[in-house]
Amino acid sequence: MGKYEPLAEYLRQQRLSEVPMTFAEVERVLGVPLPRSAHSHRPWWANESSGSHIQAKAWLEPGFRTERVDMAGKRLVFVRSDKEPPAPKPSRAPFGFGRVTPMPNVTRHPLLGSMKGMIKPAPGVDFTEPADPDWGKRVYEDS
Repeated sequence: MGKYEPLAEYLRQQRLSEVPMTFAEVERVLGVPLPRSAHSHRPWWANESSGSHIQAKAWLEPGFRTERVDMAGKRLVFVRSDKEPPAPKPSRAPFGFGRVTPMPNVTRHPLLGSMKGMIKPAPGVDFTEPADPDWGKRVYEDS
């Protein structure tokens, strides 16, 4: 796969079922420009596992297929072929100059907000008021 290995590694790191990308984003991941045929011929983006379309292996091997290829808008969506994302594999591609480091998918921790409503403040408590009204006096006297 060689030239298209960075795209395969990028897609392996994705946890979402759909990964929308522009052609420019694909080029940034690859670190090289896409060939002219990628910009002008829709079949270049075909999900062909056999034949001479070596670029298709870059998205088929990690379990994706191309959909909604918009040649005029220069964008497409990589859609996960299987229902559940595979376990992440360690990246073999060296990251550094000329490489794009995949962004981790940021999700909320399942415990975030789990204790909402558990603490009931006493009536009349003003949370904008300092807990110790004399804190400023002590801070400035010590200096």
